[in-house]
Amino acid sequence: MRLGVLDVGSNTVHLLVVDAHPGARPLPAYSRKTELRLAELLDERGAISPAGVERLVATVREALEVAEEHGVADLLPFATSAVREAGNAEQVLARVAAETGVALQVLSGEDEARLTFLAARRWLGWSSGRLLLFDIGGGSLEIAFGLDEAPDAAVSLPLGAGRLTAARLPGDPPSSADVRALRRDVRTEVAGVVGRFSRLGAPDRVVATSKTFKQLARMAGAARSAEGQYVRRQLGRADLREWSQKLAELPVAERRELPGVSPGRAGQLLAGALVAEAAMDLFGVESLDICPWALREGVILRRLDRMRAP
Repeated sequence: MRLGVLDVGSNTVHLLVVDAHPGARPLPAYSRKTELRLAELLDERGAISPAGVERLVATVREALEVAEEHGVADLLPFATSAVREAGNAEQVLARVAAETGVALQVLSGEDEARLTFLAARRWLGWSSGRLLLFDIGGGSLEIAFGLDEAPDAAVSLPLGAGRLTAARLPGDPPSSADVRALRRDVRTEVAGVVGRFSRLGAPDRVVATSKTFKQLARMAGAARSAEGQYVRRQLGRADLREWSQKLAELPVAERRELPGVSPGRAGQLLAGALVAEAAMDLFGVESLDICPWALREGVILRRLDRMRAP
């Protein structure tokens, strides 16, 4: 059957259409991304502004029409931290449902971590052993660890690249004082959860998902996306530390010229690099693998599992 996932994130609204059947690998059929940047459309009360709500409704309506054009039989719509933490989340969800008929499911941060972990486990397989997973989104950082398809520990921290950029890194490029202050505070936040994972033992493999990690790996020399999903891509801690320092000195216009950096994400790449560096440093990770599957695939896999269940 043809499934559609509508992911209302902090940076983009992403419609992913796949041909999927229980027991088979979902095959991508169509992808459509709209940059909305909900995390930057908040008013002083932390609510999504009227203009932001209008844009969200229009974007969801357009995505629904596109899904119908592509023959989607079942649409799985969900929203993450930008909507979840908005001061007017209930009103926004009601407005979207009333004007588009789409009932967005708001995922908790732990839900995000667990579903992303499921996707990574299915991609890497059981032979990868105990997995430690990092995922940096626009609004939050997810960390999960475990041996099975459900992690033994999963947390979500308010350390998304878009959120931190908007709140903590004014200037282009930002001042060295702002960068140092953000680096210190990110490390304090990550350090606060390390013990919860370290008592579970050392991972056999460390994996990262998300656009931020993919771009950082590409900058550090990983294969281009055009070379296919099955090429192994890695990111080393030493390379990441070097690039974090370089990014701090570059204006956004120059970051856009770097290999693998999408223009819309260039502005928040420094914040993402600081979060990634903190995670790798504090968890003692020298190198990690980039996994092409993430939250959207996890939502699809959970839906297929429920179809297969008696």
